[in-house]
Amino acid sequence: MKLLENKIALITGAGRGIGRVIAEQFAQDGATVYVNDLQIGDMEEWAADCSARNKVKVVPICFDITDSSAMKSALMTIYKTEGRIDCVVNNAAIIANQKLGMVTKDLLEKMYSVNVFSLIDMLQIASRLMTRTGGGCFVNIASITGVVGSPGQVAYSSSKGAVIAITKSAAKELSPQQIRVNAVAPGIIKTERFEELYEANGDKIDNRISRIALGRLGTPQDVANAVSFLASDRASYISGHILGVDGCASI
Repeated sequence: MKLLENKIALITGAGRGIGRVIAEQFAQDGATVYVNDLQIGDMEEWAADCSARNKVKVVPICFDITDSSAMKSALMTIYKTEGRIDCVVNNAAIIANQKLGMVTKDLLEKMYSVNVFSLIDMLQIASRLMTRTGGGCFVNIASITGVVGSPGQVAYSSSKGAVIAITKSAAKELSPQQIRVNAVAPGIIKTERFEELYEANGDKIDNRISRIALGRLGTPQDVANAVSFLASDRASYISGHILGVDGCASI
């Protein structure tokens, strides 16, 4: 039996990057996967290909996670179609690097709207549906910056610190309903975004990479493997945990 066989999962921000790789891993592990992003882009073509390769159902479902009504409608569509929702991966997020003195209220409001407020909305709406069918789980994508901080990332670090606090509190509150809530906190992951940052700040990033104990950058697959495990029944007694996927850089 595959790790996530017969699971019904929603993954936000799955249009590209880490979210896309998580969705691919869930499909490989046997889940029915609903993949969310703001725009359809190439999602229909990719989902059809992923579905055929893995012999599972992969369905694009586009909505803005900052729109509570749209989120509720999407979740109800999944629930009515599948009869339950077993797992939600809260991956969608935005990042902006601004030093103190340059952080604007508009930036904070936008970042918290996507990274924090929408996460609380998702927990509230999806947990009600999970309660109807005996439980489920959430895996939230935090960040090493939310654990140890990072210069020039006060806004982003604080939003990911909030994700960690929300994860721990929600885990305690939802445990009686047999709903688990965990988070993965990636370190430096080699994505398209990383390549862009490296071009602009290569020396600084090389210094950070040199402090990674395992001696290499993380990959989206490293993150996907951790998320898939936490979503599986093998992690059935794990809740409220923040799993660092950072090559031993945060201790």
